[in-house]
Amino acid sequence: MPESRSRKIKKRSYTPPPQSKSKPPSPGWWVPTMLTVMLVGFAWVIVFYISQGSWPIRSIGQWNLLIGFGLVLGGFGMTANWR
Repeated sequence: MPESRSRKIKKRSYTPPPQSKSKPPSPGWWVPTMLTVMLVGFAWVIVFYISQGSWPIRSIGQWNLLIGFGLVLGGFGMTANWR
């Protein structure tokens, strides 16, 4: 009985792709920067409330809250990339 062509052709054996190395740890400045950004954000909001809107930037009014909370969220965002 004749063999089919597909049986005559030898298939290559499966070799899995090389394993990717795990990501390197965060640089040494990452954690201090992350904590500083969060603390500056908290301080910005606290100063705004204590000074009743006179500080940090009087002319932008309630936007000071957005800046403060934006800094806090930026610091928390940095925690997602911390290894």
